[in-house]
Amino acid sequence: MSGNPFSSFTTRSDIAAQRPIGGLSHVKGLSTPELSNDTIGDLLDKTVHTWGNREAFVFLEHKVRWTWRQFQVEVDRVAAGLLCLGVQPGDRVGIWSPNRPEWVLVQFATARIGAVMVNINPAYQMAELEYALNKVGVKVLICAQGVKATDYLAMLREIAPELMDSVAGRLKLARLPALQTIVQFSKVRQKGTFTFDQLLAMGGPAQMARVAIVGRSLKCHDAINIQFTSGTTGHPKGATLSHHNVVNNARFTAGAMRLDASDRLCVPVPLYHCFGMVLGVLVCASSGSCLVFPGESFDPVATLAAVSSERCTALHGVPTMFVAMLGVPNFSQFDFSTLRTGVMAGAPCPIETMKHVVSDMHMPEVTIAYGMTETSPISFQSSTDDNLERRVSTVGRVQPHLEVKLVDEAGQTVPVGATGELWTKGYSVMRGYWGDEEKTRDSVVDGWMRTGDLATIDAYGYCNIVGRLKDMLIRGGENIYPREIEEFLYRHPSISEVQVFGVPDSRYGEEICAWIVLKPGAHVSEDAIRDYCRGRIAHYKVPRLIRFVEALPMTVTGKAQKFVMRDAMIKELGLAVARTA
Repeated sequence: MSGNPFSSFTTRSDIAAQRPIGGLSHVKGLSTPELSNDTIGDLLDKTVHTWGNREAFVFLEHKVRWTWRQFQVEVDRVAAGLLCLGVQPGDRVGIWSPNRPEWVLVQFATARIGAVMVNINPAYQMAELEYALNKVGVKVLICAQGVKATDYLAMLREIAPELMDSVAGRLKLARLPALQTIVQFSKVRQKGTFTFDQLLAMGGPAQMARVAIVGRSLKCHDAINIQFTSGTTGHPKGATLSHHNVVNNARFTAGAMRLDASDRLCVPVPLYHCFGMVLGVLVCASSGSCLVFPGESFDPVATLAAVSSERCTALHGVPTMFVAMLGVPNFSQFDFSTLRTGVMAGAPCPIETMKHVVSDMHMPEVTIAYGMTETSPISFQSSTDDNLERRVSTVGRVQPHLEVKLVDEAGQTVPVGATGELWTKGYSVMRGYWGDEEKTRDSVVDGWMRTGDLATIDAYGYCNIVGRLKDMLIRGGENIYPREIEEFLYRHPSISEVQVFGVPDSRYGEEICAWIVLKPGAHVSEDAIRDYCRGRIAHYKVPRLIRFVEALPMTVTGKAQKFVMRDAMIKELGLAVARTA
């Protein structure tokens, strides 16, 4: 594992430019590099063998710095502690925390011993937490003290008041029957819990030896991680991923970015999500790069300061994060000269934002990536050598060893250039939704993951996401894709963010509504927005309903919650029936 084993990526777009894909929107990725059969533990061992003395993790807020070798020592201490708690391969271990050093230790420690790490959203409240813990049967919960004003232990005591009278490691909680142990990131031990320092101290020589023995028994296709979907509608589902899923996705993402051991990646995205855990941590483990965490949660100033002070060469973020960073008042005072690449993903990227990131943040090789939790996550990614037009207008080409097609309502592949639902097949498709065979069957058909996203693929295999299948609205018989209108409105000099969606209408079936966040100091009227649209987009695409808001409702991972906006408009307008999100 020396140098960059993915040099073939550097000519990927040049090769593609010479090879039209044919008449149908059906593309297959390259068959090289070969798929890896490594577990996450194997990956870490190889990384330590090759780059053990290089800096691996920097947590600025916590003043923690580890080399890869130092990190591995701490990982094995956590793994040995988990064995002492009775954790067996296949047991579920929950991690409920913002971005902290302990998070990544648990990520690798659970993988070392074959436990299934369950990522719990740091923003979860009591009902969501109780649902997640019980849905997958979490045996051990490892958690922070809280995030911002939220007290995690207080929430747990509300759900399980008997915790105050329980023995740590032998919990019997009526509403959380599977949960036996709670480990908290606290220097002071609370009733019914262990501290993380106690967990680190539990394992002796025998348990350390067992870590290696158990590790050698694991298979790459074993389930290793449960990630709950963001829950923009209904109860979140637990997408179950294997070593094979995430290790390979990380390798190919690193390759598309041309990352190597000299790179330093700034990670302001949450670890609990695939973006942080796979595209951040595992991407760097596969390339020997260093990870820099500005803080426990995203702060635009702290992120810019981290890039500048740590001389980062790469930066990840969802579009809203980049919008916030570009809008920092003293933006020009930070040094971006070392930046080169990164990934913008998690939500559709406005073209205008992408252009500013490339020019103003010195990221000429920034890549756009598209995927979903259920596909580990990336399916399409632009290359560092794709021209600017490709990178601002598409999500790139399909990754190696994956197959993608766009289908119509009858399941038939649509012609090149036509809009269809995107289906993905290959190594990256999840094992299924934990404990929900029916939803798994609905989503995975003959190995194809039905994404629910609407897309087009051009003659050279470049993909453009045009919206969600359920977001598409029909106004007076016309199919309308909100993303098209959003991209147009982003060109307006006063608009910072915009989301377009449909609301019920007695005359046209649905009517177009736009929620707009203006740039600081900007003033513009609803009529001025409509005037801007007229003559530039089709008359039936001009939003009839426009609302100016301070902020858009978002998930923690930066996805706009259109169902929240839609429900608010339905209530405001006094409409009787809400369109299903």
